[in-house]
Amino acid sequence: MKIATYNVNGIRSRLPNLLEWLEREAPDIACLQELKSADRGFPIGAINDAGYGALWAGQTSWNGVAILAKGVDPVESRRGLPGDAKDTQSRYLEAMAHGVLVGCIYLPNGNPWPGPKFDYKLAWFERLLRHAQRLLDTGQAVVLAGDYNVVPTDEDIYDPKHWRRDALLQPESRDAYARLLAQGWTDALRERHPDERIYTFWDYFRQHWPRDRGLRIDHLLLAPVLAERLKDANVDRWVRDRPKASDHAPVWVELDMGTRKRSPAKKTATKKAAAKKAASKKAPARKA
Repeated sequence: MKIATYNVNGIRSRLPNLLEWLEREAPDIACLQELKSADRGFPIGAINDAGYGALWAGQTSWNGVAILAKGVDPVESRRGLPGDAKDTQSRYLEAMAHGVLVGCIYLPNGNPWPGPKFDYKLAWFERLLRHAQRLLDTGQAVVLAGDYNVVPTDEDIYDPKHWRRDALLQPESRDAYARLLAQGWTDALRERHPDERIYTFWDYFRQHWPRDRGLRIDHLLLAPVLAERLKDANVDRWVRDRPKASDHAPVWVELDMGTRKRSPAKKTATKKAAAKKAASKKAPARKA
């Protein structure tokens, strides 16, 4: 199973790129962020024609998230992050599809730092931490996918010194992300590429894309039951090179949803049991 996240940066203006990506890469589930469209402007007809069912939470000109599922309609479980009834920004959507519970995240950017937008970012992150722990405690197959607007470490950006005053690199942002991982989630892209400079976002300024001066801010976090099924994870960089591209590229994970992998301890116990059984067959029978 392939699950992806993609900040489209305007679904109506980037629709041709989105449809091309869906046809070429065919993810089973795709989380989209920054739709920048009211609900009525979501191109559900084109999405359906591409073979996908969809749920979406739009917002005029800003924010907006969606979950697409190949061949089925996602079953909504939550719209909006719990913890603040006054928060009306469309940044979180949760649904079940193909046996996996997916949370689609567009975490606040937080700039300018310091200021009220950064305070909102941290407060939103605390709500996410509480909800993520509840999801983890269920033991379900859960993926939290999206644009987290956090550069986890200096290894996740081309040159951190030029971004030190940006909300994406602040110690509080990084600490919140680290606490999320500490709950037991696996950062799939970093798990598969532990030592590689790998980016998901290149802004439109100063030729950052041609010069590969990027940031890693789009993440797919896997609950333990899925982390043990992780086969691969990567970035579809070719999408960032398309005409009128989003400043993000899609990120994806591939999961082995077949036979569940056994832990090393269970494998060792099974081997010992098999060896004992084989030895008993070879041993001569005792005379009465």
